[in-house]
Amino acid sequence: MSSRYRVDYYLKEHRRDEFIEWIKSLLATPFVLYAVKPNLTVTAVQDLMINSDAARRYAEIFHDIEKLVLDHIEMTRLGTPEQSRIVQLVPSIGTFFTPLPLEQAFYIQDQRRGISMRRLVAPSFNDIRLVLNTAQILQLSMPFHEKADNSREKLLKLITFDGDITLYDDGKNFDPKSPLLEHMLTLLRKDIIVGIVTAAGYRDAARYHERLAGLVEGVHGSDLTTTQKQNLLVMGGEANFLFRYKDDIEGLEFQEEESWLLPDMKKWKQSDIQTVLDFAQENLDNLVHKLSLPATTIRKERAVGLVALPGANLIREQLEEVVLRVDHNLRQFQPAKNIKWCAFNGGSDIWVDVGDKSLGVQVLQQFLQRNDGQRIGPQNTLHVGDQFNALGSNDYASRTAAATAWISSPGETCALLKDLICFIDEWASY
Repeated sequence: MSSRYRVDYYLKEHRRDEFIEWIKSLLATPFVLYAVKPNLTVTAVQDLMINSDAARRYAEIFHDIEKLVLDHIEMTRLGTPEQSRIVQLVPSIGTFFTPLPLEQAFYIQDQRRGISMRRLVAPSFNDIRLVLNTAQILQLSMPFHEKADNSREKLLKLITFDGDITLYDDGKNFDPKSPLLEHMLTLLRKDIIVGIVTAAGYRDAARYHERLAGLVEGVHGSDLTTTQKQNLLVMGGEANFLFRYKDDIEGLEFQEEESWLLPDMKKWKQSDIQTVLDFAQENLDNLVHKLSLPATTIRKERAVGLVALPGANLIREQLEEVVLRVDHNLRQFQPAKNIKWCAFNGGSDIWVDVGDKSLGVQVLQQFLQRNDGQRIGPQNTLHVGDQFNALGSNDYASRTAAATAWISSPGETCALLKDLICFIDEWASY
């Protein structure tokens, strides 16, 4: 989400993340009891002691959460995740594919954001989101520094990205001058596969070349080996169109469905797909009329969308009303239970796509295993995106297929990759 239409997470229940809200509630106690000094005049030494005490207590909480995550991982391994303590505290919690060094991550973010130095503003949603991101990339970089024989099995092998708001501003293209380019080339040099998993769905490689021109041309003109260049893949339409960079054509090459379709996807009936898209389009058309929206619907091969008319804009509340209604209706529509789909708010439009990003990430994992012999699991994969709310967001589903990092702008993505590369090259010590 860019600053132009950032969601206020505190106002809407469906926009909240229970895990982050729970951590916020835990951090509220030390903030109230220890971070505020009753008298208005304190010496520099006293202020330093207050900061130190607040940081220590915040760190203790993150350390305890760290242990709860480890317990949940162990309970999941034993097949009884419902018995973990964290599930009892946060019932909606999902699967953790790796441990999270949250205490260390907190100290890193505290130095940057001055969390423990604040007296009137408690640890926020964004503070905790960034701590979680840092913890995740710290853990994924750790195997690069281990000498154990099995450390190779834990290495980060695949990193996937959303498009809009993650790699470039909403509706824009990947600019050749983007600071992200050099970071992504560095990842490719380290033999880490880079995948773009985007909602934009086309069969024509030229459309993606146009959208990702800066990246594709940057890869072509780089000093990467042929194999490293082929480690750039694009999954379009969530999980509908796969492309891979080919050096001999200096661009992206379409991959036939037979080479990558997952077993469950092969079972989908074309009649169900068309029926679901017809139903979604009917719902969108009805809502345009009922809500008097200055919008029209667009039908694609594997998606249907609602977009504003030329010269008009849809406000955030209208977009959220539409996506929640369509999502609700589709969940009760029988043919929609036979396939996977996602309905999401794109920030200025609404889309219903066949498939979702969990499938998109899994397709890349299985395709690479089938074609390159790479064994890539969720613990070897990081998905970076801006939409991780439970409803109306298309990155949320990727949490079942990969470790994730929740960002809010291309600038945050750039900072995340800079940290990741730094942690891989030289282990962070805090």
